[in-house]
Amino acid sequence: MKYKIAALALAAVIIYSCKSSSTATATTEAKPNVVATTASPTVLTPELMEGKSLYENNCAKCHRLYDTKEFSAEDWKPIVARMQKKAHLDDIAGQKIYNYVSMK
Repeated sequence: MKYKIAALALAAVIIYSCKSSSTATATTEAKPNVVATTASPTVLTPELMEGKSLYENNCAKCHRLYDTKEFSAEDWKPIVARMQKKAHLDDIAGQKIYNYVSMK
């Protein structure tokens, strides 16, 4: 009898722990890709989202991600050019990253 109770308890724990969190993902997926700024939120286009993804996935490998507002668009040009070479990214990826980090 103790074996059956233990087996049922174990099964209940396994089933409960495997429960999907579809409620949490459904609410986050329903929101558009918005970047909050002090003035108003900016909706990211697919190209800007790709630039953001490239920025987060390539730049964070070696150092912290800088806030895009820390530098002006002119300041970002040499930074992106230098880092693009170090990260072995092509010109298209570098331009997408630049477009993302220089947007205001």
